[in-house]
Amino acid sequence: MKLNTFMVISAIVAFIFGLGFILAPVPVMSLYGVTLDASGEFLGRYMGASFIGLAFLAWETRNAAASQMRRVVLIALFITTVLGFVVALYDKFAGVGNALVWLSVAIYLLLAVGFGYFSFIKKD
Repeated sequence: MKLNTFMVISAIVAFIFGLGFILAPVPVMSLYGVTLDASGEFLGRYMGASFIGLAFLAWETRNAAASQMRRVVLIALFITTVLGFVVALYDKFAGVGNALVWLSVAIYLLLAVGFGYFSFIKKD
């Protein structure tokens, strides 16, 4: 897969989740078997805003020429997705949510592998 394609996919995934968390954090989290109080709803919207920021970053980086700055962005996105994977995996084994949490684990893992590949393995 080319970096451009991977970044577009990443941007779309982040945008969809971001939009869902900004516009409807309670219904989105209920799909995962999690109920939110007012504080959780508040934090869900902040998370959605972060996802949309990550989507914009991935989208704008998709055609960037090879450079130190592009590598820094890829490494930052790698770190973000590795941490997301660890948190999602912890939540699943801690018993938070339902089986749909495995979807988050899988998405974060695939994105982390992709960002890791383009950050550390694929040569420009």
